[in-house]
Amino acid sequence: MPTIVMTDNDFGDSSFERNMVEAAGITFVSAADETSLPMTELRKPEQLIKTLAKADGAIASYGRYTAEVFEALPHLKVVSKTGTGVDNIDVAAATRNNTAVCNVPGYGTEVVSDHAIALALTSIRRINEIDADMHAGVWDFRRHRPLGQVSGRTFGVVGYGAIGQACARKAAGLGFSVVVWDRKGVPGTHTEEGYPYLELEELLSCADVVSFHVALTPETHHLLNAENLTLMKPDAIVVNTSRGAVIDTVALADALNADKLWGAALDVFEEEPVSPDAPICHAKHTVLTSHAAYWSEESIVELRRRCTQNAIDVVLGTIPESCVNPEVLPAAFAK
Repeated sequence: MPTIVMTDNDFGDSSFERNMVEAAGITFVSAADETSLPMTELRKPEQLIKTLAKADGAIASYGRYTAEVFEALPHLKVVSKTGTGVDNIDVAAATRNNTAVCNVPGYGTEVVSDHAIALALTSIRRINEIDADMHAGVWDFRRHRPLGQVSGRTFGVVGYGAIGQACARKAAGLGFSVVVWDRKGVPGTHTEEGYPYLELEELLSCADVVSFHVALTPETHHLLNAENLTLMKPDAIVVNTSRGAVIDTVALADALNADKLWGAALDVFEEEPVSPDAPICHAKHTVLTSHAAYWSEESIVELRRRCTQNAIDVVLGTIPESCVNPEVLPAAFAK
């Protein structure tokens, strides 16, 4: 009987996945249930090699699937990611190993865009700073001026995939003017919804809110950096719900502490969990959340179901809903 191993997760339990996998006639193993090791250890390449020694498929969240992992596991048919981004998986190495890499695009479109808008509004209105005062018995919003409003502000969307599009729609609905940068967009033209495409430098120069919605690739690493941060308005806000390394957060912290920005609102960080000693954790006017944008009780059910089904499909020789390297599927099925 084939086996699927859930190597790590942040769901609290694996009963949902177990029920689906066993109903399909496949053995299910949760690594977290088989060892006392913390999740951080389960995600290391050397531990993944041990955990998956007899597995046909893996359900993965944040484990580091390096080339060494795939080289040690020639029998592995599939790694199914509980998310959209696969930057923690060496897809090229997986492809050389004829291992399918599956993901779940689209499951978090509404909730992540909701979170981005919430972060932006919290920063504009300095809600978190006033809230902290209220809990400390201080009744004085004026201490946190300036306070802003949506009307008259421009919302810049960096990356116009499904989440970026949803964020643009919601920002426009609130009354922001919306401008867009996307690697496929042509400056001087407009999106189907009528938002102008700009060069990135122009967007950074004119937007009052800059919200990032790009995948992490070598080209987008530190897309916002010390050099182009200087293009931004001193009353601009940076929002990031994509991947932490899209922004040089040390440079961002420096800009905030030098009063060169209105604020920053981040859900993702270059290292997670972020160290409490990280400069961004001590910078002025920040709103920080713990990579929570993807989570709603509704979206997580969809994520877990689709991810698990992808793993089941490949193990049983069926085309999965979403595979980032579909060319390997025939060879993966044959293992």
